[in-house]
Amino acid sequence: MTSSSLYPPPSSSPPMTFSYTLRFSSLLRSHLTSPLGLSRFSRRLPELRFYSVPSVRAVRARHRGAPLKAEPGDQDGNGSVKDGYDGGRIVPAELHKEATDAYMAYAMSVLLGRALPDVRDGLKPVHRRILFAMHELGLSSRKPFKKCARVVGEVLGKFHPHGDTAVYDSLVRMAQDFSLRCPLIQGHGNFGSIDADPPAAMRYTECRLEALTEAVLLADIDQNTVDFVPNFDNSQKEPSLLPSRLPTLLLNGSSGIAVGMATNIPPHNLGELVDVVCALIHNPDATLQELLEYMPGPDFPTGGLIMGNMG
Repeated sequence: MTSSSLYPPPSSSPPMTFSYTLRFSSLLRSHLTSPLGLSRFSRRLPELRFYSVPSVRAVRARHRGAPLKAEPGDQDGNGSVKDGYDGGRIVPAELHKEATDAYMAYAMSVLLGRALPDVRDGLKPVHRRILFAMHELGLSSRKPFKKCARVVGEVLGKFHPHGDTAVYDSLVRMAQDFSLRCPLIQGHGNFGSIDADPPAAMRYTECRLEALTEAVLLADIDQNTVDFVPNFDNSQKEPSLLPSRLPTLLLNGSSGIAVGMATNIPPHNLGELVDVVCALIHNPDATLQELLEYMPGPDFPTGGLIMGNMG
């Protein structure tokens, strides 16, 4: 495709079209590498159209060099293209609208499924899945330790189809007493240090649940207290949240950067948090100033000073 066909005159030309194949990304990238190409592309973005092919076999056929010709149609993209295999149809779409919709779907996936904790149990999905997988493996605080590699494999295979490094890093952090005010996992082996020393590989370290985790987050998991949803391949069921008996989000805090949003919640003292919960049970209308008498501020696992009392 020449540059003249990619950038038609803006006077009376119809919206330009692309056949979206495996070559489209490389072609577009070549035009966006120069400042001139990027400027001209930006000006034409509202009028740009591309064809999305829902048939995988059509894309593979085009990649092999098979013909993929358009049927007669008008300039608005009402024509269709047959892929020669299963009658697939090419759907015309506005590029800027497709990009907006796709990025919105990506943003919501990050917000709800990865980067932000649930206020009800204070956990992100990866942490919730690790704890539930350990519960399913029977790794209670009264049982022997088990290799972290076994837990990571269980989480990846059943609940969390992402990288093993990310799962292991999350597991390690839940076992570090300098990362969480109240660790949720007992670790046996080298789990790193406060001086940023890395933990040992997952084939060396071992883990099991903390007694606090069993009492606060998992005690009622088998009592039909929470909804279970299908996992990524509909082969297993996983809890949508854990039945927390305390506001765990305030206990250990949370931090994360999503798409357009971020969270940064400090941890608090366990005894003070229990006092606040009891106070709210006896007086649901308690004011913030009354609650501050029980829990005057955060309690960091490494200690620290809070400079100022506003914001």
